[in-house]
Amino acid sequence: MTESRHTRSDYRHFQPITTRWHDNDLYGHVNNVTYYGFFDTAVNTYLIERGGLDIHEGEVVGFVVSSSCDYFASVSFPERIEVGLRVGKLGNSSVQYELAVFKAGEEEACAAGRFVHVFVDRANNRPVSIPARLREALAALVV
Repeated sequence: MTESRHTRSDYRHFQPITTRWHDNDLYGHVNNVTYYGFFDTAVNTYLIERGGLDIHEGEVVGFVVSSSCDYFASVSFPERIEVGLRVGKLGNSSVQYELAVFKAGEEEACAAGRFVHVFVDRANNRPVSIPARLREALAALVV
């Protein structure tokens, strides 16, 4: 995803997040691993609110099996950001999310990444078909 800077028009949904004091590292910017937390927060908020995912007692859970991130510009505390979200691939039991971190009001992304969820049965950790309500919510994000 390093070919070009990603812009807001590339994404279907935006999740606002406020950076926290402890997100900054010794260099004064948000540490690289924190971006994965931003991605997780954006995706899981969407799945809970729009797809009805029950993270505490639901029969199906999503496991991250692959992830990556490219960085273009720094973000630091205190800053309001928005994580852009879209779906690049929607399979039977898996989905590839494509995400980007934007400073509030800015058009170009500071970072862009992707991760893959495989949905599994909570009881046995075996892959299952994505439940209908989740699939419908994810289908709305497909590019």
